[in-house]
Amino acid sequence: MDLSNMSVGDLRNLQEQIKQEMKKREAQEVQKAREQILAIAQGVGLPLKDLLATAGRGNSTKGNSVAVRYRHPDNASQQWTGRGRQPKWVKEWVEGGKSLDKLRV
Repeated sequence: MDLSNMSVGDLRNLQEQIKQEMKKREAQEVQKAREQILAIAQGVGLPLKDLLATAGRGNSTKGNSVAVRYRHPDNASQQWTGRGRQPKWVKEWVEGGKSLDKLRV
């Protein structure tokens, strides 16, 4: 296709047609991929919801709980893993001149 002889209006029209065709084909590819995934799940006797529930987990530790490293001696419900910002009760404990090591589990 020789674009050099086309007017700017014709080129814009072509550009819009290309956008629409791209959207259409992408939707078709997504649908085809869904059908293939469903066929694979059915082929191994696995419900699709179970397959999707485990998708992307791999060896990731995201979502795994982290062990508590600090606990308030008077209120066991106040716990901290040692990650992220210190909770208010930990700040108050340290600002009161007490050692963070006394909270360690």
